[in-house]
Parts: sequence; C-alpha cells; structure tokens
Amino acid sequence: MTSKSLLALLALLPATMATAQTPPPPAAPGPTMVVAVKAAKIAVQTCKANGYTVAVSVVDSAGVLKALVAGDGARAMAVGSSQRKAVTAIAYGSSSADVEAKAKADPAFAAKVAAEPTQFARAGAQLFVKDGATLGAIGVGGAPGGEKDDACALAAIKAVSAQL
Repeated sequence: MTSKSLLALLALLPATMATAQTPPPPAAPGPTMVVAVKAAKIAVQTCKANGYTVAVSVVDSAGVLKALVAGDGARAMAVGSSQRKAVTAIAYGSSSADVEAKAKADPAFAAKVAAEPTQFARAGAQLFVKDGATLGAIGVGGAPGGEKDDACALAAIKAVSAQL
C-alpha cells in the first residue's frame, strides 16, 4: 500500500466512525408485536369460522410488517394481498375499502394506486387508531370478496382495541 492510499484511507476513517455512531431513527408507532399477532390470529379465526381461508398482515404506522399469519391452506396471493391492503390503508389514512371507492370514482387516483406495487385498492384493511392517532393497519386477503376480508379485519380491530 502506498502512502497516498494509506492517507486516503485514514481520511475516510472519521466519517465512517461518525456514521457508525449515529443512532437509528426511532421505530414508527404501531401495535406491539403481541397485539399484532393476536389481531392477526383473530382475523384468521374469524374468517375460518365463516368458511374462508385467509392471510393477515399487520403493519405499523410506517407500513413496516409487524405480523403475518396465514391460515392453513392460504394461497400466496392472499399473503401478498393482505400486506398490500394494509400498506394502502396506511398510505391514504383510511380503510382500503374507502381507497377502493375513491379509485372507482377517480381514474387518475386509480392509476396512482395501481402504479404503486406495494398498494392494492381493495376492501380488507382497517386502521388501528388510538386517541386519534393511527398506529398501524391490519389487512386480510383471501376471502371471496373484499367485504368478507374487511369483516374479519374489523372483528380483529374490535377485539384488540383496548390493548392498543
């Protein structure tokens, strides 16, 4: 190693050390892992009781996946759908059913949602809200119709709302 390359390497060292010492940003608000898993299980069980095999995703307020529970026999499409619905609810601050309704009425909005591969404008996701603040969302996918997914998501929200 030449003295010039050694000097260049030493010049980078303080910047590297400063970056390594920067603390990570705080986690986004969201349901705890325990509550997220409980809500996902309740949604899966609710849909199963109605004869539907589903997958359920719970995300925090930044859209980060906190829990994923796929019922026995759930299809891969249901897994992806559940997460994309939950992310959509977070992105627009409303249920994915509301986003679906807006997309049906506004072609430009529909194109915007469709262009985002992490989103899905179909009923089945609801927000976790506490004291007016959005903490995350639960998305359900796999039932024969978004309104059926939505009913399971709402049952889970209702069951865990006191634990948020």
